[in-house]
Amino acid sequence: MTFNETPATWPLLELLQLLPLVAAIILWKLKNTPAVIIAIIAATSEMVLAVILYRNFDVTQPTMQFGQHASLLGLPYHVAVDGISILFVLLTALLSFLAVFFIIFRELQGTRVLAVMAFIQATLMSQFVTVDLLWFVMMSILEMLSMGYLLYRWATYIDAEPMITRYLQFMSASILLLLIGTFLLGWNYSLHHEGVWSFDLYQLADNVPIGTVTASVIFFALFYGLGIRIPLFPLHGWLPITMQHGNVSVAPVLLLGLKVGVFGLLRFVLPILPETVKYWQNTVVAFAVVGIVYAALLAIRQTNLRRLMAYAVISHTGILTIGLFTLSRNGFEGSIMLAINFGLAISGLMFMIGLVFHRTKTAKLDRLGGLFQYLPLIGIAFLAAGLAIVGMPLTPGFDAVHFVLEATIHQFGGLVTIIAAFGNVVAAGFLLRSFQHAFLSAPSCNTDKWDKSHTRPTEKIMAATIILVIIGISVLSYLWLDLFTHTLDGLTQLYLNIPTEGH
Repeated sequence: MTFNETPATWPLLELLQLLPLVAAIILWKLKNTPAVIIAIIAATSEMVLAVILYRNFDVTQPTMQFGQHASLLGLPYHVAVDGISILFVLLTALLSFLAVFFIIFRELQGTRVLAVMAFIQATLMSQFVTVDLLWFVMMSILEMLSMGYLLYRWATYIDAEPMITRYLQFMSASILLLLIGTFLLGWNYSLHHEGVWSFDLYQLADNVPIGTVTASVIFFALFYGLGIRIPLFPLHGWLPITMQHGNVSVAPVLLLGLKVGVFGLLRFVLPILPETVKYWQNTVVAFAVVGIVYAALLAIRQTNLRRLMAYAVISHTGILTIGLFTLSRNGFEGSIMLAINFGLAISGLMFMIGLVFHRTKTAKLDRLGGLFQYLPLIGIAFLAAGLAIVGMPLTPGFDAVHFVLEATIHQFGGLVTIIAAFGNVVAAGFLLRSFQHAFLSAPSCNTDKWDKSHTRPTEKIMAATIILVIIGISVLSYLWLDLFTHTLDGLTQLYLNIPTEGH
C-alpha cells in the first residue's frame, strides 16, 4: 500500500501535542482556582486547534496531510493526519474538555488530577497524529502508565490494590506484545534494506516481504496487544473491576471513549499485514461473535451500573470488530463511525453515572430510583447516550450500525449478522432497564442521605453538551462520510486485490 503526503505549512500537529503537555507541567504546580483557570483555557484552546485542523483538512485529496519530519530524542519523528485521525483528534479534545468540567464539579481541583489528565491528553494526541509505529507504542506506554496512576490515586474503593494489580497485569502484557510485534517489523525491514531499521508506516506498508510464519506472529502480537486495550473478548478481564472500583468517570472515559486500539488496527495493522489479516479474518470474527453473546448475557445479570457498562463495552466492541474485519468499504466506514459514536455515547453514560454516584454515593441499581424527579436533564442525557449505543434513529449510531450489518451480511452471511443484531437488541434491553431502575422506578431504600439539590450549572453544561453533540453529529453525519471519501480508498482497494482464503 502506497501513501502520499502533503507537508505542513505551519506546525499545527505539534501544537496539538505540546499544548496539553505544557498545561500538564504548569498544572502539576498549581491547585484550586489558578488550576481551574489554566485547565479551562488549555482545554478550550485544544478544542479550537482541533476544529482548525478539521477546517483546514482537504477532503478532496487522497493524501496524508500536515506532514512533518524531524529527529526527536534520537528517534525519527513523523506526523501526518487523514480523515480518520481528524475524527479521533476532535473526539479527544471534546472528551478532555468535558472531563475538566467533571473534575471541577467533583471538587478535585485541589489535587493533581488535572495535570495527569492533561498529560494523558498529550499522549493520546501523539498517538492519533503519528505515522511511526514505535512512536505510537512509546506514547501508548506513557498513556497506560499515567492512566494506571489516575485509576489508583483517585479510586472510589478503599482497597484499590486488586483493581490496579489486574489493570497492570493486562497492560503489561499489552505493552510486551506491542513491543514484540513492532521490533519484529523493524527487524524484518532491516533484512531487506541492508540493516537499516524503520518503523515508519509508509515504509513498512510498501510491499516489504514478510515470511508467512513471521507475519502471523507479528499480526497476533500487534492484534492482541491492541485487543487488550479495546478490549476484545477474551482479553477483557481487566475491565469490569477497573470500571467498578477505578476513578468514577475520567479514567474510564479516556480509556474507553477513545478507541485507541481500533485506531491502531486501522492505522498500522491493516495496511502493513493485508495477506495475514485476510488469512486470520474468520478466526478474529469467531471470537468477536462469542464475545457479543457472552458479554451481552453477563450485562443482563449485573446489578452495578458501572459493571453493566463494562460488559456493554465488551459486547459492542465485538460488533465493531466484525465490521472492521469484513475488510470492505462499508465495514470500514461503519466501524469507524461506530467507534466514534460508541466513544461519545459510553463517555456520556460514564459522566452521567459519575454525577449520579456523586449525589447518591452508590452505583447499585437496587439502591437507586426516582432520580428523574431531581435530575431530569441528567436522566435525558443518560437515555440519549444509551439509545446512541444501540443505534436508534436521530443518534450517530444509526448509520454506523446500518453500515456494519450491511457489510457483515455480505461478507459472512445471515448467522453472524443475526448474532450481531442480537447483541444490539440485548443492549437496548439492559440499557433501558438500567434507565428505568435508576431514574423512573420508586427508590427501594432510604434516600435521606442523597444530595437532592437542584441541578448545578456544571451538571447542566455536561448533560446538555452530551445531548446536543449526540443529536448534532447524527444530523451532520454526512460530514463524517466526507472525511472518508478518499481516506479509505487505498485500504479498500488493497483488500479487494487479495483473494479470499479464510482460516
